[in-house]
This record gives sequence, structure tokens and C-alpha cells, in this order.
Amino acid sequence: MSLADITFKTMCEDVLTNGTDTRGQEVRPIWPDTKEKAYTIKQFGVCNVYDLRKEFPAITFRKTYIKSSIQEILWIYQKKSNNINDLGLHIWDEWANENGSIGKAYGYQIGQRYDHHMMNIEDAEREIEKNKKQYPSFSIGSRHIYLKDTSSKQPERLVKARIRLDQMDAVIWDLKHNPFSRRIMTNMYSFPDLLDMGLQPCAYSTTWNVTDEGGDKLVLNLVVNQRSQDILAANNWNVCQYAGLLMMVAQVCDMIPGKMVHMIADAHIYDRHVDIIKELIERPQYDAPTVTMDPDIKNFYQFTKDSFKVENYKTGPQVENIPIAV
Repeated sequence: MSLADITFKTMCEDVLTNGTDTRGQEVRPIWPDTKEKAYTIKQFGVCNVYDLRKEFPAITFRKTYIKSSIQEILWIYQKKSNNINDLGLHIWDEWANENGSIGKAYGYQIGQRYDHHMMNIEDAEREIEKNKKQYPSFSIGSRHIYLKDTSSKQPERLVKARIRLDQMDAVIWDLKHNPFSRRIMTNMYSFPDLLDMGLQPCAYSTTWNVTDEGGDKLVLNLVVNQRSQDILAANNWNVCQYAGLLMMVAQVCDMIPGKMVHMIADAHIYDRHVDIIKELIERPQYDAPTVTMDPDIKNFYQFTKDSFKVENYKTGPQVENIPIAV
């Protein structure tokens, strides 16, 4: 059986047995068909750990559309888009405006550039020329002048520049140039922009951490922080897409994908999903699929969903027409 099946079943049983029912509370989501409040059974502080060296973490109770989940993660972290017309899926339609925009959310935030690292201007210019394909957002930001000897009448000036990178390029840059840093992160939860978002980010931050475990290559690990999750609709979708992101970044940084830690603050099962979940977790379980990538891709911006191959994925029947609260 898939280890992801065990994790998923254990989580669902814990939520159903020990969770808190939100009936009677003021809740935001509604069911679109009846406009009734959508209540949940919730558990606070769920932490699931997946080791990609053991298996790809896809459940087999029902099929997760792995390539489609990768398509969405590339929309956010590679295309850095906030427009559903760039996505090719309909999962964001409820939150987009008439132009297809979801506002200053998700990919918009990942694409924001900031001053990241100090370099001599000459070195920065060389890096830009050499790495433009690897780091499309690479540019020179504000220049700073430093005086080497302030006591001299004519102090020598050392001119440096801050290189500018967006959030995803900064992750790859740091993993290649400073892999043991404990500061390699992305964050989409920008408080000044929250009111301009079609949906405030659910999975909102990543933390990347490298370990040297004595092998030929370093091991790349990932923490995904999620403020809220609809377990039936989104849990394994999110797990598979961030596992795919970990695999891609590890490959372009010449590392081995290791552990993915999934932290969920509010893990919940909606009232209309309870019976579906109960039936789902009693289904037969199968071995995890084999998921591989094109090994020749060394540039993050060359990956597509078709760079992935999914083999031996045996599952139970799909759950059709899952009601989604909005």
C-alpha cells in the first residue's frame, strides 16, 4: 500500500474522531447551490511528513491528477501568473474576475522582485549575462557606495550593487550558492495586498533546507505551510504538486529530493464531505505510483507537466462532482 494512503487515512480518522465541529459558529464559506453556510469538522495543527526517497506521495484510494497538479504549481512558481487564462485548468474560475485575474495573489507574489544580495557591480553584470536563462528576474538593483578609509582626504570608493531577484529565482540562487542557509523561503501572504486578492493564499509559504547525509549529493527538503485546507478536495493535490516542485528544484540544483513536511493550521472536512471521506478511506489500497522526470532538464524554466512520467498508478474509482464551498 502507499505510505501516502496511510497518512491520509490516519489524518481523516483523527479529524472525524477528535476534531471540532464548527456548527453554530460564524463561518465564511457557503454552498453555491443553496447559499447555506458550509460547516466543517476541523483539526488544528496537522503535520504530515513524506519522504520522496521512499515513494512519490500519491494516494491510491482515488486518482489524483498528478500532471494537472504540476501544471498548477508551474503556473504559480514558474509562470508567476495570477491569470487563469495562463493556467489551462478551471479550478480557479470561481475566484477570477472578468479578465481572468485573481488579483495580487499566488504567482503575482512569487514574481515580486526584491534586493537580494550584495555584489561588486562588475561581478553582478557578469552573473546577469551568464545566468539570464536560469534567473529571468536577475537585474541590478540599488547601488551603494562604501568608503574604505574615511580618514583619508580622498577615500577610495568601492561601488557595490544589490542584485534583484524574484522569490523563486532567489530560492534557486541560494540553493546553488549558499545551500546551507536557513533563510531560503518564499512567502505569498503579503498583508498590504490581501484585500486585492481574489483568494488569500491557502498554501502560503515554503522553507527550503539542505542536509548533507554523506551521499554523493546533498539532500533537499521542503516545508510547506498551509493556513487552511479542504481535505477531500485539495489534500493530495497539494501534496503531489509540492512533491513535484521539490523534485524539479532538486534536479536543477543537482540535489536529491528528500523530505516534504506539510504543515496545515486548519485541516477540515466539510459537512457534505463526511460520508464521502468515510467511504473513501475504507477502500482497498495499492502501491504508490512511480513518478519520474526528464533527467536532461537542468533549467527550472524548461519544465512542463509533460516533463513528468507517471507509471503503475492503480487506484480506486474517482469521486465525481465533489461539492466545493466558496
